[in-house]
Amino acid sequence: MSLISVEDALSRVLASVGEPLETEYVPLASCAGRTLAEDLSALRDQPPFPASAMDGYAVRSIDCAQVPASLQVIGTSAAGARFTGTIGPMEAVRIFTGAPIPDGADAVVLQEDADPSGDRVTVKEAPRSSRHIRAAGLDFRAGDVLLQAGLRLDSRHIALAAAMGHGTLPVHRRPKVAILATGDELVRAGEPVGPDQITASSLPATILMVERAGAEAIDLGIARDDLASLDERIQTARDIGADILVTLGGASVGEHDLVQEALSRQGMDLGFWRVALRPGKPLMHGRLGSTLLLGLPGNPVSSLVCAVLFLVPAIRALLGDQRAADDPTEDAILGADLPPNRERQDYMRASLALQDVPLTLTQGQERLMLCVATPHLLQDSSMLSILERSDALLVRPPHAPEATAGEPCRIIRLERFC
Repeated sequence: MSLISVEDALSRVLASVGEPLETEYVPLASCAGRTLAEDLSALRDQPPFPASAMDGYAVRSIDCAQVPASLQVIGTSAAGARFTGTIGPMEAVRIFTGAPIPDGADAVVLQEDADPSGDRVTVKEAPRSSRHIRAAGLDFRAGDVLLQAGLRLDSRHIALAAAMGHGTLPVHRRPKVAILATGDELVRAGEPVGPDQITASSLPATILMVERAGAEAIDLGIARDDLASLDERIQTARDIGADILVTLGGASVGEHDLVQEALSRQGMDLGFWRVALRPGKPLMHGRLGSTLLLGLPGNPVSSLVCAVLFLVPAIRALLGDQRAADDPTEDAILGADLPPNRERQDYMRASLALQDVPLTLTQGQERLMLCVATPHLLQDSSMLSILERSDALLVRPPHAPEATAGEPCRIIRLERFC
């Protein structure tokens, strides 16, 4: 099977996702990071009444056209405790920020522009009509659609939904993502390591990436390099109704790489295998009944790159995220010379720094801050220490010519995924 492009691979993965997962209603405080399943309309006006924007005195502006003006203070309006009467000629009400404007008033005099004395106040500055008053519905009106389906909710959206009057929100169910590491050489972090073994570092990293993407991660542990062990773990994923099964390692062509065979024995419909990218060429995609399959490479950096490019978008598509297929790259400036690239799209670990560049304009000179991406000299896909020191993946297209420091480039910020 020939190599396919990264773009083609992602398109096939997303096309195989199907419809977003079903809707469930979740309390507002538990909705951070969830994906909205329906458009959300305001249930009320905000503010629901004309409200004071400042501390001061609610007045009739006509009474204060000539200053100083002495007014009778007939009551107080506070947030949550409005003045229930009506302001008449030459009267005022002491008012506080957020409090309802009393009937009859059309302006607020700032407290620093007034001198109180007993039950009277002297207005020193003439207020304009509607001054310091927030009109009812200034922010939004009942029925306004303010949050759209497919939006991944953060604290800003939660605050708005609360103000709109919602205590629960319709969100898509979190996908169940079962994660299975494979290999006789692997042990869990913290367990004794034999002379020919290594720690399964990709397993906890993938779990964290899955959860950050908004899914429920299910740790299937480590399968041995035999079909019986693999069959047992794959069946577990099916029994728990996993929406995605992620395997780590074992999908290549060696005699001990049995994942593809084990999945085929259970009826896998293979989508593709091997993608023209570096690191991460032995990427496998398919379906096992209702479960989406992604076989990530065993090398930790390769698995991370493939998770960024394919697993996270698949999770977000299952969540109905309207931006699941968005290009994750952004512009930067290359910080070092690079040789020509070969036939695979390259994702190089790089550090980012801001560079202050003078910019000459017609009105003079300003400073421009540019993001400079400098790839590390060593790019071996097993080296986690370099990954830890990296801020981004520097993307080089297939057959890219040699590049010189200072040229434009494209990067993926790792902080968005890891």
